[in-house]
Amino acid sequence: MKVIVAEHSGICFGVKRALDTVYSESKKCETLCTLGPLIHNPQVVESLRKEGVGVADKVADAKGAIVMPSHGVAREVIDEALSLGLKVIDATCPFVSNVHEKVRRLARSGYEVVIVGDSGHSEVKAIKSAAGDNAVVLESAEEASKGDWNGKMVGIVSQTTQTPACFAAVVAVIAAQATETLAYNTICYATHRRQSAARELAPKVDAVVVVGGRNSANTNRLAEICAETGVPTYHIEKAEELDPAKLAGAKVVGLTAGASTPDWIINEVKTALESM
Repeated sequence: MKVIVAEHSGICFGVKRALDTVYSESKKCETLCTLGPLIHNPQVVESLRKEGVGVADKVADAKGAIVMPSHGVAREVIDEALSLGLKVIDATCPFVSNVHEKVRRLARSGYEVVIVGDSGHSEVKAIKSAAGDNAVVLESAEEASKGDWNGKMVGIVSQTTQTPACFAAVVAVIAAQATETLAYNTICYATHRRQSAARELAPKVDAVVVVGGRNSANTNRLAEICAETGVPTYHIEKAEELDPAKLAGAKVVGLTAGASTPDWIINEVKTALESM
């Protein structure tokens, strides 16, 4: 079986920065944990646990030092950790921090803030917290069409892992009604490049395997993009999940991976595919 790896795939700058930070701090701190999973990849979280880095479900469960995850947290969470005497290590991706700053400025300037993204995602919850009580999360243009934007000043940002098409569609609906619309395309360039590379690769292969955590928004979106091309698409977290029966007859398989998927997992999957 021939395997073609997407030109852009796998671990991104923000995730690498977060991992490097944790590995470095783990050597300095006697007790270290992350607030929830550092990144949305169960295999990486497990590897960190083996290095002595635990996971705290809430700030009150932590001791010593606590790492804020790459997708960001509300400011109140950091304040709580400091009030408890914990050493706070902020591993928030700089691209996510940039979105926080933009929504703060929009809110201060009197704009009603709209966040285009998945309402239940931790990154979006943190952005909403930074924007204040009047912020609204929209997942689609259909949701946007149900809102009343007439006479309003609306500032729009995006979850960093959104698709440009979804963001543009929401902006178009709101801009058609609002008195003033200020939209910031805050989609991470790494996410955009991975999505574009996956969309370009899918039609050239017999099937696509997407590797990454099932709780990873950007990985799920890669799988959706590939599936939309009509090519059989399989989302797995590790090589052991590959089903040879599903790939039977495929001579050329495309391989891509989410931004939280390290090279060692991608290489294991590639090797397993090539051996079929």
